[in-house]
Amino acid sequence: MMISFYSAREEPYGCFSNFSRHGIKIDGVWWPTSEHYFQAQKFAGTPHEEAVRRAYSPKQAAEMGRDRSRPLRSDWESVKDDVMLRAVLRKFETHAELRELLLSTGDEEIVENAPGDYYWGVGRDGSGQNKLGQILMEVRSILRERGR
Repeated sequence: MMISFYSAREEPYGCFSNFSRHGIKIDGVWWPTSEHYFQAQKFAGTPHEEAVRRAYSPKQAAEMGRDRSRPLRSDWESVKDDVMLRAVLRKFETHAELRELLLSTGDEEIVENAPGDYYWGVGRDGSGQNKLGQILMEVRSILRERGR
């Protein structure tokens, strides 16, 4: 069996989406969603970082993060996977109900069924890299090794 998710509104696995309304605290700063944190890190150390943190919704944060009129940090391509891992791990460390749901997936493959995303998701035809699904499975392993 494979566990698939995309929209934050889907049950039961929509909470695996970075758009789910589960805030995280990283380096003493509260982020409304893991999407806010991830997108803001594209501009770490600039006023754009705080602007993205204050975005009204995760969708708005994502749009701001993709806005190339904002100065993307030069090392982004080399750090983005680690930034995503940090955000996703913190989300599941913070919210016990999400942690239990993730751990309940056993060894099933987790897939972000995002039709337009061939990096974080599997894309429309299933050929994408599914990096977010891989990170969720890595977080599941980390949590399991820690004994939750």
